[in-house]
Amino acid sequence: MKNYHIGLTGSIGSGKSTVAKILMQKGIPVYFADDSAKRLMIENLALMDAITSEFGEGVYIDGVLQRAELAKRAFSTAEATARINALVHPAVHDDFTRWLSNQQAVYVIREAAILFESGTYENCDSIILVEASMENRLQRIKNRSKLNEKQIKQRMSRQMSQAKKRSMLTEKDFIIENDQSLIELNRQVDFLHESLLSRFSV
Repeated sequence: MKNYHIGLTGSIGSGKSTVAKILMQKGIPVYFADDSAKRLMIENLALMDAITSEFGEGVYIDGVLQRAELAKRAFSTAEATARINALVHPAVHDDFTRWLSNQQAVYVIREAAILFESGTYENCDSIILVEASMENRLQRIKNRSKLNEKQIKQRMSRQMSQAKKRSMLTEKDFIIENDQSLIELNRQVDFLHESLLSRFSV
């Protein structure tokens, strides 16, 4: 049985994780790529060795990842970020492939913040893009983190813009607008879920 692979993405604060959780409540398996990347950086010995070789001693101390130190070295410049991504993305892809082989649902979700930036979108049967206004995205991030507005906007600037992501969609993809109530978001996800089941069920 083929598991149809649906990419779920959106800019920081858009609510893509909330959409993923709603789909999980409907019995749809969700692979959280960002969480898996963090897990693999402390479990995958080959990846840990590669990160140490690339970014130097002190990133791991006694086998424990020093996240603040890695962030300082790996996310200080676009070039350094590209180097860490080049190490982590193949490991995440292999982990996802193993996970996918054990799924039985009609379709599965791969939730990833940088679905487009990593090129992963090219492997998806369909894409769900979650969008929200800058104002709502800023407020959501402020509510859930200790970041100030300058720090939030700095992180936003490192991501592909919503407009650019939207321009890369095709007729088989979906957009969810998350600027209203949770009830409205659930309504959109209900419609999305039924559409995907109808498309992929035989």
